[in-house]
Amino acid sequence: MRINSSAVIAVRSLAVLAFVAGSAVLVSNSDTPVFTVHDKAYYADPNLVNFVRPGLVLKVLSATVPADRTIRVRFTIADPKGLPLDLDGITTPGPVAMRFVLAYIPADENQYVSYATRATTSPITNVTAVQPFYDSNGKFEKVSDGTYDYISGTKLPGDYDRNATHSVGIRAQRNLSEFGLPENIANDVFHFVPAGGEVKKVRDVVRTESCNRCHDPLTMHGASRRVDLCILCHNPRNVDPDTGNSVNFPVLIHKIHMGANLPSVKAGKPFRIIGSRPDAIFDFSDVEFPADVRNCEVCHDPKSGAKQADAWLKPNRTACGACHDNVSFATGDGHRDLPQVSDNQCATCHVPQGELEYDASIRGAHMIERFSKSLPGTTLEILKVADGAAGKRPTVTFSIRDKAGNPIPPSKMDYLYLILTGPTAEYTGSAVSEDVRKAEGTPDGVYYWTFENPIPADAKGSYGMGIAGYRNIKLLEGTKKELTARDIGINKVSYFSVDGSKVQPRRQVVAIEKCNECHYSLGMHGNGRNRTEHCVQCHNPSLTDATGSAAAGVQPGPLLFRYMIHRIHTGRESREPFIVYARTRQYNFGELRFPGDRRNCAKCHVNGSEQLPLPEDLPNVNNPRGPLNPMGPAAAACLGCHTETAAAAHALSMTTTIGEACAACHGRNAEFSVNRVHAR
Repeated sequence: MRINSSAVIAVRSLAVLAFVAGSAVLVSNSDTPVFTVHDKAYYADPNLVNFVRPGLVLKVLSATVPADRTIRVRFTIADPKGLPLDLDGITTPGPVAMRFVLAYIPADENQYVSYATRATTSPITNVTAVQPFYDSNGKFEKVSDGTYDYISGTKLPGDYDRNATHSVGIRAQRNLSEFGLPENIANDVFHFVPAGGEVKKVRDVVRTESCNRCHDPLTMHGASRRVDLCILCHNPRNVDPDTGNSVNFPVLIHKIHMGANLPSVKAGKPFRIIGSRPDAIFDFSDVEFPADVRNCEVCHDPKSGAKQADAWLKPNRTACGACHDNVSFATGDGHRDLPQVSDNQCATCHVPQGELEYDASIRGAHMIERFSKSLPGTTLEILKVADGAAGKRPTVTFSIRDKAGNPIPPSKMDYLYLILTGPTAEYTGSAVSEDVRKAEGTPDGVYYWTFENPIPADAKGSYGMGIAGYRNIKLLEGTKKELTARDIGINKVSYFSVDGSKVQPRRQVVAIEKCNECHYSLGMHGNGRNRTEHCVQCHNPSLTDATGSAAAGVQPGPLLFRYMIHRIHTGRESREPFIVYARTRQYNFGELRFPGDRRNCAKCHVNGSEQLPLPEDLPNVNNPRGPLNPMGPAAAACLGCHTETAAAAHALSMTTTIGEACAACHGRNAEFSVNRVHAR
């Protein structure tokens, strides 16, 4: 039964007073902001928010196994400020639905076994699999406001191991839909030993925080799971009966992230998992990992605090065979014809670190060429720009050294370019790039180059001078493992005034550090472009794929940075695929899956740069291939994600001969501001 809102307010007021009197310390942070401009609650009526106090904090306090062999779990639920919540949503807003997972780690194993299971028969194969499932038929007992006991419906076997690590995982969902607010979700996992004493065996390999660098946040099964809860069910006994594929966590996650790079997928066999319905087919065969799949420490992050973050350095057939799924350990096929009947001998050959890179050690086998410690390193610096005035040919002083400080002659570089463009208010002309490998200089690694092309005579404001370069270095030279690695310098951009005005750097919109949260070490064009302030020098409003599109017989499309990056990351959610036509090939981003939530503009943007209005006097963008041509500067950003015809029509209707009216409705403090319409 639901009581009226005025009664709820009265009851809630009494509850708040009672709670504050008894536990003032828990609400002493009442002035601390809970919501940001990226949360829907930030924009809700303050009175509603003060009443509802959206959010959910779940904490398991204890777990025991009484004589009847049920599991009794004591937990608390509260709002973000510490006020206890009512499970039924009667005395506090929003009922809280809960599900419990019960599992243990056997003494001779290191992964979980679930106590609660269900038998699932595939309508496709008629195969029945016994899969882990939630506990059912349990009951709740209220201990005090916000504190409850849950008594499991599952009884443990009579011979259960009282000294084994047992874990209780809870998924809680607070339903605030009647208040027009999103559902709040919380997980907690509690580890205990029924016989008492310290929990000595845990499974803590990858932390949710590591996943959330890309996934923002990780959302599976209705956006309600995180890793330490996932592993309770996704254990070695969990199999998809429709495909026969294992959904054991290390197998499933390795295969998903390998995706299109799986040997089996390359051989023509898709990697699919079918859900609870035959039409719920999840095909991961086109997943492209945003970092190099050989970089295991992207997920197994040694800085995450995970107790077993180094588990990837301890080889086993299950985890290794998930990525290397063309290896048969039973027959030895793909394994140098050596069968491997157990995991006991894996570490004999595959030690964590060998004496040489690119050997059979785990780090050696996963070594990425450009990260080799054997590379001497390439450090690029722009020291000075002289004669950088309108109409003149600028002379650039720059340095090239290895990481030990030794000079590198430009002639020894395989690629070395200086790139000039401006003005920084918005790069508008074609960037001028010159190969400077013939530059002369001094023995200490300082070199000079005078541009063949002058700065335009009518140039105004500030210009940017960028440098990019790399050397190709032979590693393990003279051995059968000899290979060539690209030793790449970090791009640098220096700014200077062409008319005597104050030097104005190009505005910063995104940060490479944010790109690298997902990409680890973003590099394009052979990894030679690795800083966003350098990318925008070329990817400005004048750049299109005209050369490649002409060869393909299609209209050119814009390669303006903000439009291109938005289109790429929108991927398969675009109205039509985003294709870039290069001279010799096509790049189709139509199947790209963005692992995060594109509504979170701050995932990439800095300084509120996603907000409108944009700086004045930015040029229009030619877009012959698109539905709106030309695009205004704001439309060029928005239509990168909002690719529907209706969005283009809306942008057109809001554009006149004097400019775009976007900021009137979508400005920083407007009713439909960028942050507000993207709030989650």
